Amino acid sequence: MDDPLIVSVSGLRGVMGSSLTVEVASRYAAAFAAGLPPGPIVIGRDGRESGPLLAAAITATLRSLGRDVLDCGVAATPTVGIVVREERAAGGIQISASHNPAKYNGLKLFSAAGRVLPAAAGATVKERFESLTVPPPVNAGAGSLREVDGTATHVRLVAATVNVAAIRHHRPRVWLDSGHGAGSRVARPLLDHLGCEVIIEGATPDGRFEHEPEPTATNLAGLLPKIAAAGAHVGFFQDPDADRLAIATADGRYIGEECTLAVAVDHVLTKTPGPIVINCSTSMMAARIAARHGVACHMSAVGEANVVDRMLAEGAVLGGEGNGGVIDPRVGLVRDSFSAMALVLDRMCAGDTVIPLAALADALPRLVMKKTKIDLTPDLRGPALAAGIERIARAFPAATVSRRDGLRLDWEGGWLLIRGSNTEPIVRIVAEASDEATVDDAIACATAALRG
Repeated sequence: MDDPLIVSVSGLRGVMGSSLTVEVASRYAAAFAAGLPPGPIVIGRDGRESGPLLAAAITATLRSLGRDVLDCGVAATPTVGIVVREERAAGGIQISASHNPAKYNGLKLFSAAGRVLPAAAGATVKERFESLTVPPPVNAGAGSLREVDGTATHVRLVAATVNVAAIRHHRPRVWLDSGHGAGSRVARPLLDHLGCEVIIEGATPDGRFEHEPEPTATNLAGLLPKIAAAGAHVGFFQDPDADRLAIATADGRYIGEECTLAVAVDHVLTKTPGPIVINCSTSMMAARIAARHGVACHMSAVGEANVVDRMLAEGAVLGGEGNGGVIDPRVGLVRDSFSAMALVLDRMCAGDTVIPLAALADALPRLVMKKTKIDLTPDLRGPALAAGIERIARAFPAATVSRRDGLRLDWEGGWLLIRGSNTEPIVRIVAEASDEATVDDAIACATAALRG
């Protein structure tokens, strides 16, 4: 199959109508439900056109197993996590393929704590799904169905983390691209509550993406000029399920996703010093900012669940991933673009006048990061991939080697990471250093070594 179903410890993704079907999604939901304690199960979706079909099938399956279902309808991934916790549900399922193109969809699983399922629990679901040991239906319609809207609770929790009065005083103008995903459901009421002037593009959550949904500089190039044209103080960009946020300056300069977390870290540590957690593919800007504040920066494997595990272990005041995913435990243990927006705005409105985002970005540690990806063609799978990774390790003899997640190589002033994606049939290569030439050389060397 050209588009294989990707099943990981946090969920599954596939091309709708090809590797991902109603039957596959229903079976996976049943495998998940089989391991849950008693209680309702929350369902949400990110606005993709295939979402209603999958939601109906999953709902029917869960109800036939005697499970009550709480339906959030179109909802951001962090909102689903909040509803799980607030409703004391047994777990949750978000129907989303996150940043993947429109033809994809998927399922992301939540524990009763309202967080993405920890790796061990996710592995058990995966094993149950792949071994076909799922429970048979009990009685069609045995479980109840109730609609739930977590928007107001989400807005309240986020607003409680910032100085609402200061933001309202400055009334910043915000230009936002929700990308025809679920982001506008909370973004509009939150930004209104904060007293912002708001211009939203792609507010209708219909999954009809006008650009590739991952909020990268290349995909957003056509939208950046609209920020200055609107006279906005800041530009925000969400991915379809609104757990990630990229940012841009008033003049339309793409600051990116890595800077989202860095600005949030600096702001939170100024008010509440404490340990933070990032994953091993995140820019070291956050680590250097933590050092400035005299606090520890801990590193986890890639994956939201791994970051959350480490946050809980270390008592972190903030965590996240460099893809624009900020995790504020005061709101929830889920990457949350709305928390990120509020923290950035809070920082911008902390003075007598609105502090330009460009000034905040320019004050961050100066590092250069580049990312690339290589398709997992048949000649790069299995033993061939493992051999290629070993060649990369040998190509950097002076580097410190870590195999926490894939292969990470650290040297004075820089690092490189190569790992297989959990959501796409690709290998990702990330490098960061103080200058562009070093980064380019590292990626070129790694790519050549991988291909042999």
